[in-house]
Amino acid sequence: MLTGVRFVFLGGDARQLEVIRKCSELDAIVHIVGFDNLKERMEGVTWSELSDDLISTADVLVLPVVGCDDNGMINTLFSDEQLKLTDELMASLSRECTVYTGMAKPYLRNLCAAHHVKLTELLNRDDVAIHNSIPTAEGALVMAIENTDFTIHGSRSMVLGLGRTGFTMAKSLQGLGAEVKVGVRSEKHFARAQVMGWEPFLTRDLRDHVGNIDLIFNTIPTMIVTAQILSRMPLSSVIIDLASAPGGCDFRYAEKRGIKALLAPGLPGIVAPKTAGLIIANALVQLISDEIKIRGDGE
Repeated sequence: MLTGVRFVFLGGDARQLEVIRKCSELDAIVHIVGFDNLKERMEGVTWSELSDDLISTADVLVLPVVGCDDNGMINTLFSDEQLKLTDELMASLSRECTVYTGMAKPYLRNLCAAHHVKLTELLNRDDVAIHNSIPTAEGALVMAIENTDFTIHGSRSMVLGLGRTGFTMAKSLQGLGAEVKVGVRSEKHFARAQVMGWEPFLTRDLRDHVGNIDLIFNTIPTMIVTAQILSRMPLSSVIIDLASAPGGCDFRYAEKRGIKALLAPGLPGIVAPKTAGLIIANALVQLISDEIKIRGDGE
């Protein structure tokens, strides 16, 4: 239970609604800002205006999955109001307060550091990232189906990177009957791909493996699908770049050559906001519950 813990939620999308519901159900004190256009009325939640006084009462400050942009502006899908995280607001936070977000840009990291406020990025946690890889892979498959005239089954599909998302992506393609090649950067991942029944190769040799490829799913957040690589690919190929913006593909040259290349970050919140929201909510509640227990044991 989160009885008595004061949460302030600033903006967000449909994923944030699941987090708000979860905290309210567990008897937390919940204030939400930036949801004035939300038609649904949620029990046990207080609609509030952003102010120094409100922020100063927070035990937990919850920001959207991407906390704020490089200017401190916060995404407010359910409001026409613009919310900005300022130095003055952060100065109002209690030093016992923790700021939670999915992933933080330098602006937010620097602001928290300057005011000695603890910042937790939930998407950095293995449990969150692994669970999130499932809606990411499902969304990528939907995009692949919508942008091709052939089946995934029997396709020559390539996954670049064998991290949490790459592994789930390769496994999903295998389950649908694709011929799966996996580009890796370490011998450990090379061996893992072999054990899984995929065809591994080292990413440094990528240009030697794209000559007949139908689909590429990139998860590596650095430029890897370069103009040189694109020049060796069939014009019918489709690239779905799952890496965080700006991705790992030369989109300008892909367009010039006539190869369809799509940047697709943040798929969990697009294709399965309820599931993605519950993943974040469960991780957030677990972290706070553990902290409450530690404090209780120390008293």
